[in-house]
Amino acid sequence: MHEVRAPLGRRRLSPIRLAVVAGATLLAAATLAAPAAHAAPADDIRINEVVTTGSVDDSIELFNKGAAAVDISGWVLKDDDASHTFTVPAGTTLAPGAARAFAVAAAFGLGSSDKARLYLPGGSTLVDSFTWSAHSAPSWSRCPDGTGAFGKAALTLSAPNGCGSGGGTNPASWPGGSSVSTADGSHVFGEDLSGLYQEGSVLWAAQNSGRLWRLVRDGSGGWRPDTADGWTSGKSLRYPGGSGSPDGEAVTLTAAGAGGGAYVATERDGDASGTSRLSVLRYEVATGTGSTLTATKEWNLTAGLPAVGSNLGFEAITWIPDTTLVAAGFKDESTGAAYDPNRYGAHTGGIFLLGVEGTGAVHAYVLQDSGTATRVATVASGMAGVMELQWEPQAARLWTVCDDTCGGLHKTMKIGSAGTFVPAASYQRPSGMPDLNNEGFAVAGADECVGGTKPVYWSDDSTTGGHALRRGTLAC
Repeated sequence: MHEVRAPLGRRRLSPIRLAVVAGATLLAAATLAAPAAHAAPADDIRINEVVTTGSVDDSIELFNKGAAAVDISGWVLKDDDASHTFTVPAGTTLAPGAARAFAVAAAFGLGSSDKARLYLPGGSTLVDSFTWSAHSAPSWSRCPDGTGAFGKAALTLSAPNGCGSGGGTNPASWPGGSSVSTADGSHVFGEDLSGLYQEGSVLWAAQNSGRLWRLVRDGSGGWRPDTADGWTSGKSLRYPGGSGSPDGEAVTLTAAGAGGGAYVATERDGDASGTSRLSVLRYEVATGTGSTLTATKEWNLTAGLPAVGSNLGFEAITWIPDTTLVAAGFKDESTGAAYDPNRYGAHTGGIFLLGVEGTGAVHAYVLQDSGTATRVATVASGMAGVMELQWEPQAARLWTVCDDTCGGLHKTMKIGSAGTFVPAASYQRPSGMPDLNNEGFAVAGADECVGGTKPVYWSDDSTTGGHALRRGTLAC
């Protein structure tokens, strides 16, 4: 059948590979809020990134380059075979400047010589297409987003494309001391110690085996398990209702401290380890003496994010207060306007940023007390995977950390003049630290800045040499 083309202002020439990640079904644990959509020209929606190989399913990303939100419910994606179709789920809206990736692997595969095509509902009016002659390595991406030509780039599904600007081609030396020392006793934790968060004289640590640790100072610059209130061997984590074994990868607190609960990022239930379950769980940690913690709330974000392997999901979490965001002019992706905390009702007084191992993306959410979760930003880290995130208030910067996959690369970001997170710097690991499987990183507060430096800590998932924690310094 002859294809009717929607009006296009230009045509793309470069080859690209499509990676589509589907989040079709909303899970009951959280309600994902979407902005209102308005009529807009079909030309505002563009195929923006394609992935055909690697750690995520074959995927195609769409981008809204226009000035109004667009409801793309029922739009159709195809490869080079007209009988292969993927229909965008009902209720899918793209805000101005927003990207959304769809996993199409269940409908069709994207080959090494193939094409991705986008149609209006009904599947006969062609809006956009892209043809390539080689697999993505790892991504075919349009640079700049929505308007540029396609080229090879880092995997950034549902985040701004990695267009080679800023933050990491030639990382600088570590901005602190070169020496690193162990900061725990021998063989205390075993393997799988992951995310860290320092709260003054307490270091919180998440362990992949489904445990949360409360650590206190050991008197010699390191940390040991707290022996009070049932924390001696850490506490086992459970989902609301007491079920399951959450794969706890990262932990953070809000301005309320431990009294406001600990927030743990998880990528799956250990009792169903082959299925992704990208969630944030809240636990009461300031009271109680039992050995088990049952979550008081779960925000299940799986449906609204690109599909990844069950062991390639959330690895990092941090929290930034609303006051900081408003003062910096932070832009809310869901509205296309300046972030307004009052729009979201009762919440924690800030936003949570979550890092994904499989895509290297950082997603920012407002998690409301009602259980609603609204994504307000997606940021490309420019790294193969994000293992830890830390907001450092003293320097107003976001640390994004990769493990030995990236040679221990550390990057920082700040909120730029356009209200979005932009690269600030890129650093090598300290020269005195081997290339460890560091999945956790914590920065001491400004009150520990002495003589121009303050402590930082890493957690090694592999417990190299029998030690999971290491201590270094950072210029302050």
